[in-house]
Amino acid sequence: MASSTSSSMDGIIIFLGLLGNITTGLVYLAPIKTFWRIVMNRSTEEFESDPYVWKLINAYFWVYYGVLKPHSVLVATVNGFGAVLELIFVTLFLIFAPPRMRAKTAILFGFLDVVFPAGTVLITQLFLKRKAQIDVAGFFCVCFSMAAYGSPLSAMKTVVTTKSVEYMPFLLSFFLFINGGVWTLYAVITRDWFIGLPNGTGFVLGTAQLILYAIYYKRPQQLKKSSDNLEDGWERQPLIPESDQATPKA
Repeated sequence: MASSTSSSMDGIIIFLGLLGNITTGLVYLAPIKTFWRIVMNRSTEEFESDPYVWKLINAYFWVYYGVLKPHSVLVATVNGFGAVLELIFVTLFLIFAPPRMRAKTAILFGFLDVVFPAGTVLITQLFLKRKAQIDVAGFFCVCFSMAAYGSPLSAMKTVVTTKSVEYMPFLLSFFLFINGGVWTLYAVITRDWFIGLPNGTGFVLGTAQLILYAIYYKRPQQLKKSSDNLEDGWERQPLIPESDQATPKA
């Protein structure tokens, strides 16, 4: 009986891990539209590189954590995929950004995505035992994930201020909500609070974003009617293009 229950629980954990991999992969893929635009225009325009630099180091440490901790290969694989994508995104900033942004990106990338993670891995491998290595990697995962999950707060403030969801794409908010929920449930079952803390926060923030979306969403017909009702002589304001949000990963 106990063996059957244990086997069933293992199946649930594997299922949640696979589902978490899918949702995390979708979150990592969310900025593809933005970077396609950057490549087509051969310019990063007003987009900032900071979120992608931070998401890259976040992915690094989740890979390291997944490699160190037993039975966490699913955590390592999806974040390995994410690390490759974020590396491509940062490289595109180094190619297409204006000189000042390119220099800033290069400095941040050099320190945060090369020197710091390499130094951390080297020091932990040389001087710490496996349990301490897992704890250090998990600590940095929580720190960088919380920073990544906190980045949408500015977009949420903009939504409330402008009463418009243009700055907060629905699919990204939805994927953050689902991803946070899946990994939080996974963390509760496996009792892995390094995974649970940042993703529980992400689940709460994702829920808040969907609530804001429901409150401030305006149908295209409403927008058109509002535009058509402008009095003669009023200048029509151009729509502001959607901006991309940064995203943490499990």
